[in-house]
Amino acid sequence: MPLGYDLIGDLHGCAHTLDLLLERLDYQQVDGVWQHPERQAIFLGDLVDRGPRIRGSLRRVRAMVEGGHAHCILGNHELNALAWHTPALPGTGQTWVREHTPRHRQLIQETLAAFADHHQEWQDHLRWLYTLPLCKDFGHFRIVHACWDQRLIDEFLHHYPDACIDEDFVRQSIVGGSLASRVASRLLNGVSLPLPHGLRLTGSDGYVRARFRTKFWERDPQTYGDVVFQPDALPAEIACERLSDEEKAGLLCYGESEPLLFVGHYWRDGHPEPLRPNLACLDYSAVKYGKLVAYRLDDERQIDPAKFVWIDVQREEGR
Repeated sequence: MPLGYDLIGDLHGCAHTLDLLLERLDYQQVDGVWQHPERQAIFLGDLVDRGPRIRGSLRRVRAMVEGGHAHCILGNHELNALAWHTPALPGTGQTWVREHTPRHRQLIQETLAAFADHHQEWQDHLRWLYTLPLCKDFGHFRIVHACWDQRLIDEFLHHYPDACIDEDFVRQSIVGGSLASRVASRLLNGVSLPLPHGLRLTGSDGYVRARFRTKFWERDPQTYGDVVFQPDALPAEIACERLSDEEKAGLLCYGESEPLLFVGHYWRDGHPEPLRPNLACLDYSAVKYGKLVAYRLDDERQIDPAKFVWIDVQREEGR
């Protein structure tokens, strides 16, 4: 059994920075596989898309997982990749689970380009993704890509005891109200709210959004500004608007007495630190020249700010 775990945030193809981070964490390559004699790495999903070394990221992480040196869970970008290649169910009005629209193609284009001359390798990786769970509870800590919802996870595990999905789950994930749709939305994308008054905002990434991600750890939110969690801040006049009782009821708050929880997904920046004593996000925008962040977990029951470790991503790695 490992004596400790090193949890690592969203890679998005930053394989060179991953090598530097693993070196800093005292991992060594043995027969081409990164490993540590007393610890295991845990990857929080989003290995693919956006970055320059997507093949390398997948190959490194997969080798570590298959060698017993790491765990990995699915992120929303891995599910999107599976959905891109999966025909939709009849009657849904779609050809593919993730339709091949210009916006969707833009998000996956680096991954498709990386494997343009490696079709069989990509197909093999897609099959491997089905062996990765959506979430995992280690007892004194938990991991999920975006949001831990215990009631929904219990329902999911009743049907998928190992937390690994299948092709039918992917197909059902676009059927409104289905278990797959609710699980994929909540665990891999988090809780979202529509902007008030039907507003739509264009972010710095060029995307127009009518909904925004919320902080599922906020104790008593009163305004939109209290719960917004997007790369771009809300305009002041929207941030100060009060949430309705119905909107508050639709939010989720991870309990302060719950086990430690580690997530990715949320494009944080600045100095890595806990969101709460029992909750940390390890996604610090690596592929946008941010930081590739790890947390060195032992047997503590509160997150120690001194145990974050990171590498600042250089221009030769990120986009």
